[in-house]
Amino acid sequence: MPPSQSVRLLSVKYWRGVFDAGASASHAESERLSQSRDSSDFYPLAYSIDELAGMFEATGDLRYARRALRYTGNMIGSARPSASLPTSTFKDAFLGWVSPGGGGDEIPLYESYVWRYVTRLLRLLRPGIRSAPHDVRADYTRILAFTETNIVDKWRVRGADAHIYRSRTHMAAHWASIALDVSMLTADAARRAACAEIVRNIDDHLPNHRSSLRQQLRPGRPDPAAYWWSDVWGETGGHGQDVGHGNGVIAYVVEARDTNAGWSAREVARFARTLTHLVAGSGPRYPMYVDGTGVDNGWIADGFVKLGRYDPALQAKLQTYGVQNSQFHAAMAVNAARLGARGGG
Repeated sequence: MPPSQSVRLLSVKYWRGVFDAGASASHAESERLSQSRDSSDFYPLAYSIDELAGMFEATGDLRYARRALRYTGNMIGSARPSASLPTSTFKDAFLGWVSPGGGGDEIPLYESYVWRYVTRLLRLLRPGIRSAPHDVRADYTRILAFTETNIVDKWRVRGADAHIYRSRTHMAAHWASIALDVSMLTADAARRAACAEIVRNIDDHLPNHRSSLRQQLRPGRPDPAAYWWSDVWGETGGHGQDVGHGNGVIAYVVEARDTNAGWSAREVARFARTLTHLVAGSGPRYPMYVDGTGVDNGWIADGFVKLGRYDPALQAKLQTYGVQNSQFHAAMAVNAARLGARGGG
């Protein structure tokens, strides 16, 4: 939908300038994190990969994609066979990492948190991959092969109920994002079918919980036109999902909507209503929960901000949102590109 004449949207060019002015300062730290053998360091690295994928999506500039590919390649380079990791409890042939802070074990959350954005990057690269420069094609091929075996297959073989169909909505949503992307990227029919099943299960009928993402959704509290949901499967009381982790649910729903993977415009509009009427707040007070209660830091860069791509009025409101960083700026650039706001101020 093009921007309304009554709404002045800041352009991709504007958001690119803001992003470039601030993001370069974090390159050294992201490089360090990407070379770590402690998988907990991949958690903050996820934000860098997401924002670089976003800037590539908004601008088509491969320099952003190359940097994200480099960080991913560094992570892969630090992976070791599970059997060689002294503190791992799995001891199999898959490649991975341990985290001293996670009891010295291999932690599926740390891997899924970052890899949902790795697979998003691969999906964005895929349409032009045959004509891409050799280095980009080589990185794409290597990363996809690693992802299929040492992310998707690994945690499926080790037990999907425990490691993929997680105990909280946002953690399962990370895996829905990965599975959705891999279902579109893989050339292996069996793996494609398995990934499609993961997506369907998380969306509609979890095998190990009496719920799913859709079954969690209720009329908003106190706004019934919005969505309310709990992060705990089957729970219908309390304040609901905290906003910070709720970003993970929204990040998945947006990508599913954009790839025609089953989430409707009506459902996305109700999530947007949650943002505008319950979550956005009026800084310096930002709610902690999706029912608008509590007080938190206002961080929406990892998910809720991405809803602006569907509505120029929401995008205009987000332009003055009080809590911004480079990941927020990259998402705003994608929103602007989707809404047709490319040139100008």
